[in-house]
Amino acid sequence: MSEPPDIELVDVAKRFKDAVAVDHVSLSIPRGSFFSLLGPSGCGKTTTLRIIAGLEAADSGEVRLRGQRVNDVPPYKRNLGMVFQNLALFPHLSVFQNVAYGLRIRRVGPKETRRRVREYLALVGLQELESRRITQLSGGQQQRVALARALVTQPSVILLDEPLGALDLKLRLQMQLELKRIHRQVGSTFVFVTHDQGEAMAMSDRIAVMARGRVEQEGSPDEIYYRPKTPFVADFIGETNLLEGTVRGGSVELAPDVHVKAAADLQAPEGASVIVSVRPEAIQTGTGAEGREVRWTGTVEDVVFRGTTALVAVRIGERLRVTALAEGRSAGRLSIGTRLELGLDLETVRMFPLTSD
Repeated sequence: MSEPPDIELVDVAKRFKDAVAVDHVSLSIPRGSFFSLLGPSGCGKTTTLRIIAGLEAADSGEVRLRGQRVNDVPPYKRNLGMVFQNLALFPHLSVFQNVAYGLRIRRVGPKETRRRVREYLALVGLQELESRRITQLSGGQQQRVALARALVTQPSVILLDEPLGALDLKLRLQMQLELKRIHRQVGSTFVFVTHDQGEAMAMSDRIAVMARGRVEQEGSPDEIYYRPKTPFVADFIGETNLLEGTVRGGSVELAPDVHVKAAADLQAPEGASVIVSVRPEAIQTGTGAEGREVRWTGTVEDVVFRGTTALVAVRIGERLRVTALAEGRSAGRLSIGTRLELGLDLETVRMFPLTSD
């Protein structure tokens, strides 16, 4: 019999007065995974994390840790570690004392406390700074102290609530690598809350994309990016062209004389409105358009140069405008007003029925 997942949410719901924060969410988070809850501000991801931690009570549904229902179990009995966005470190204590705090609450002996604190300070690269005060540390060093404090009690699950949000871009990228390394070394389950798509894609084994308190899609980064199940996921993850069209005789009409064959899995009747998602990098330009299943010709309206690539906005007819990603040295030489051939293959296109929800 296989082991139960570290965390299960079964039809969990939570309201704050008239606002729905978590709308019947069900998730299964495998042991040892790096799992991200991803979505815009107000989507319910932090509330979901707090329900897992026991800091918020679910109005309905079940929270299970390793198969055991824990709805009524207080946070300190759930064997979870947590890193908050504001870190919640004690500025009047040293690095060592901050990391040791959870062990002392659990009445671990002084000798074992010293051993474990030094072990986890070494893990996060702060073994030389144990006597420093928190106010003497950089933002990245404080982040590592908070992580060591969460790990030192050896919990089965580490919950991280946007812990990199206050760091500058370069430091965030460094900490992403550090978190991945530490996750591999300790083997605990990490549940990571973020609104940063790139961060979630780079670090996670699995991602749950949330919107309006619901899970729009859960899957691997590859599945989320290349096979989004809703227009929201397609638009939120990376860059995409969301084009509205109408089903006409087995094709989708995007504009007069601009059609694309309907996807085989599109469930929409004749005359229905649909959303077509095409990522810029899937649109070939110039000679790269030759031999593609779909061919369009348009006029360059704008060019955003990115070094080895350029985002190119192309007007097709009067109503349709798409953005393509041109590569190579010639990308930066495209000028406004140039006529440009575009091509794409149907396997790169996603189509969704247009709904009012």
